[in-house]
Formats: sequence, structure tokens, C-alpha cells
Amino acid sequence: MTLPLNAKALAALPTNVSGPAYDRASLSPGFLHIGVGNFHRAHMAIYLDRLFALGQDHDWAIVGAGVRATDTAMRDRLAAQDWLTTVVELDPSGLTARVTGSMIDFVPVDPAALITAMSDPAIRIVSLTVTEGGYFIDALTDGFDTKHTEIVHDAAHPDAPRTAFGMILAALRARRAAGTPPFTVMSCDNLPENGHVAQRTITGLARLSDPAFADWVAANVAFPNSMVDCITPATSDRERKMVADRFGLTDAAPVACEPFRQWVLEDNFPQGRPALEKVGAEFVTDVAKYELMKLRILNGGHAAIAYPGALLGHHFVHDAMADPRIVAWLDALTQREIVPTLTPIPGVSYDTYREKIAERFSNPEVCDTIPRLCLDGSNRQPKFILPALRQALAENRPHSGLALEVALWCRYCAGTTEAGEAIPPNDDHAAELKTRALAAKDDPAAFLSYTRVFGDLGQDPDLRAAFGIQLKSLWTSGVAATMAAYTAAA
Repeated sequence: MTLPLNAKALAALPTNVSGPAYDRASLSPGFLHIGVGNFHRAHMAIYLDRLFALGQDHDWAIVGAGVRATDTAMRDRLAAQDWLTTVVELDPSGLTARVTGSMIDFVPVDPAALITAMSDPAIRIVSLTVTEGGYFIDALTDGFDTKHTEIVHDAAHPDAPRTAFGMILAALRARRAAGTPPFTVMSCDNLPENGHVAQRTITGLARLSDPAFADWVAANVAFPNSMVDCITPATSDRERKMVADRFGLTDAAPVACEPFRQWVLEDNFPQGRPALEKVGAEFVTDVAKYELMKLRILNGGHAAIAYPGALLGHHFVHDAMADPRIVAWLDALTQREIVPTLTPIPGVSYDTYREKIAERFSNPEVCDTIPRLCLDGSNRQPKFILPALRQALAENRPHSGLALEVALWCRYCAGTTEAGEAIPPNDDHAAELKTRALAAKDDPAAFLSYTRVFGDLGQDPDLRAAFGIQLKSLWTSGVAATMAAYTAAA
């Protein structure tokens, strides 16, 4: 028999499961979080759960929110268990489970309800995990995409928005009209200068319909940058069964994650913030250096192992990391071409960080999958790989390994593994990518000229030359031999 997870279950949790070490009735809202996925519940919700357990800042509980149809399903699952989540930390030395109680409500998935919730003076921070591709970034200009259909709609109908950003603007208007100070907008997505990106998207949308209001937002709303990190695979029947079998709980939406977390924030919260530094968060003046470290070494590293892993037939990330060919390639790429694009951080060793990343990727308990890492490459490559490549080219640094990473993605987009097995499409632009990837066998420029992804970078003659060499080698010599040639190069 398993115990259904809900508020009543907290008094009878199995002995190997910890629960909220505080009275949830004492909590009141301070955060509204849009995008209640696994990462949020493994990261921010854990930090707050730990802080509440210290008896601190009980007026900063989380109200969840969403804007997509899939968010309704998540809300329904969490409502049935009183907004509680079982978080399992996948430590190879022993798994642990914790029921977190830092979320106390979840707004109905309805624009009017969300706008009303954000207008509540108790909400002082609106935080976001809407994915890297959710900020309406124009790949050609790297600026705000004013022509996206959702943005065009919200600009024409600011009182009936469809996007989270349109709803944020509507709530800010309501707060201004009521004389309520504006909330802080805090992005928790994997983007360089994510706070600045959020500000650009929100003020850019406002400017399309009300330039004066856009100026007010720019002058009065804080958008702190942050760096977030915790590898969190998707939940499947495997995780639900694990929670039931190992920990005796029936949880419709458990989260399994690695035992590592990092959160570095710019301390820019005019309406106040919880004392997250007491539970391990770092507040710094300049987050950008930490962001780049994580985005280029961890997220870029994920991309670097994903495509050769898929092409060589690996399904799990830890299996790819047990392949010495892939490990050697990852180590050479990060050491030779990625780290040199980073600015030193006092007290931080990039070599130590690289070693920790490799250890985390190798964790067999996480069971993260290569298909997950390969997902949505047309959005991820421009954020995790191409900025480093652009910088390396501009600074006349070595770039053949970064060009090889792009060639590996191109080879993957062609749609078959080296064993000839079909690769299921997992990108919104998969058909276009496949057409271009196959054409690139004879004309490498066919792939690099895809401006949606590469912008003007694909026109760089040095990149075209290096990419062409690596792609030809992948098709003629194979993935392993091409990686080995790069790894062995002095």
C-alpha cells in the first residue's frame, strides 16, 4: 500500500521521506511563478522550502501559474495533492526524498485570473521558467521578434493578451492604476543576461501599443539577472513508480533531479526578497560571468555530447559519458575553445567546474536521456553554442571544435544514426532542418544559410570552411574518427 500525497499525509509520511519542517498554514504568498515545471519545483521551490524550515520569510510562499493548455494538467495534478511535490535527489550514494510545501496555490489557467493574481499587492516578485525559446527572440537580429503572431495579437489587444508577457503588462497597468508598486520580474530561464532579455521582451511588447507605458516599465520595474542550475529530467512512469516503490507515496507529479543546485542572482529587488543566501543562493553584483560559465560549459557541454551520443546509438546521458570517445571530445572542446571565451571569476576555477560538470553528466541515477538533450536544437544552438563560436571567430581564436559541434548537429538533423536507424523529429523546424542537412552533404552552405538559426553568422567564410571540413569528415570517416581527429590535434 502506498500513501496518497496530500496535506493529510504530512502527518504520516514514511520514515524515509522528509516533509515540510514548518506549519504551511503560516505561509502567505510573495512569489507568483509562471511555468510550474519540473525544474522550478526542483530548484526555486526547494530553496524556499529550506528557508521556511529555518523559520524565515514565511510571507514569500509561491503561487503557481501557467498560460498553456498543458499547464492545466499540471495544475489539476497538483491541486489533488494540495500543491505538494515529492522531490527525489538522485545521489549515486543513496536516493533521498523530500515533500516540499513552499507552493500554496496555483492560479486557474485563465488570462483574467492570472492578471488578477499578479495585481495583488502581496505579490512582490513574478518569476518565470518559460523555456529558452519562450522570449520571442529574433534569430536574425538577436532582438525582440515584433512580427511573431502572438506578439502581434498582444500588441493589438493589450487588454486581452495571450502571452505571459502581455499578462504581466496588463497586471503592471492595473497595479499602477491602483497605486500599487510594481513587482520585480525575475527570469529563471537558461539565457545569457536573462533579466535583460525579459526586460527587452516586456518593454518591447509594451512599446508596440503604448510607448509611454513602455518607458514607465523600463524606469520602474526591476529585472534582475540570475543563473540557475540543477539537472532535472522529465517525469515519466519510471519516476512515479520509483516514488511509490522506494518511498511509499502516490504522487501524480513527482520530480527527480540531481543532488546539485546553484543559484546566483543580481541583488535588485526593490519590493524586497527572501533571505535566500541563508540556504545557499549567491547574490552578486555581476551575474553575467556566472551565466556564461554555466551556459557555455554545462549547456554547451550538453549539446556537445548530445549529437554524437545520438549518432553513436546511446540513449542515456550516463552511457554516453561512459564512452571514452565522447568524454575525450567533451574535455578537449571545453578546455581548448569554450573556456578561452570566458572572463575569469575571482575564486572560481574553470577546470574544477569542468570536472564537476563531467561528474554530474555521468551520474547513472539521473537517467537523463540523449533525446532530451537533442530536443529543440534550433532554439538551443543559438543560445549555448553559437555565441561562443561567434566570439571565437571575432577574436581569431581556434574554432574547429565548435564548428564540429555544429556539424554534428547538422549530421543529426539529417535524420539517421550511423547505424541507419531513423531519428524521430524533435524540433519545431525539423522538416526544414532535415532538408538543409541533407543538402549540406554536397553544399555545406545550405545548412549555415538557415538565418532563423544562424543569422548572419552563417555567412562567415572561416566558419563555412571549418564547418565544411568537419561535415565532410563526419559523412566520409564517421563520428568517432572525426572526434578522435579533433581530440588528437595539438
